[in-house]
Amino acid sequence: MEIIDQNKKDLPNSTAVLVLGILSLVFCWCYGIVGLILGIIAVALSGTPRRLYQADPEAYTPASYKNVNAGRICGIIGICIAVLVFLVVILVVCGIIAAGIGASCGL
Repeated sequence: MEIIDQNKKDLPNSTAVLVLGILSLVFCWCYGIVGLILGIIAVALSGTPRRLYQADPEAYTPASYKNVNAGRICGIIGICIAVLVFLVVILVVCGIIAAGIGASCGL
């Protein structure tokens, strides 16, 4: 059984980074825009808590550091999927426009 030290505190924004990272995965399928924005915010917010923990790991709880890392990873994955979804949407729209122009020209 692990004894929890009462002097340790959570990293700032650790829960926010985790929630934003998970939401970026959930919303990356909504044309890519929402997931992309949430993923970028999650990755940007994870920088300061990671540096704080690396500077003084004894002052913060390991669980909050794991939350920051998990949120950052989810945010990165959400960004990648959102970019791919956004590109597919752009290609589909361009294909529909090209097909419409081709049909109106009699091609």
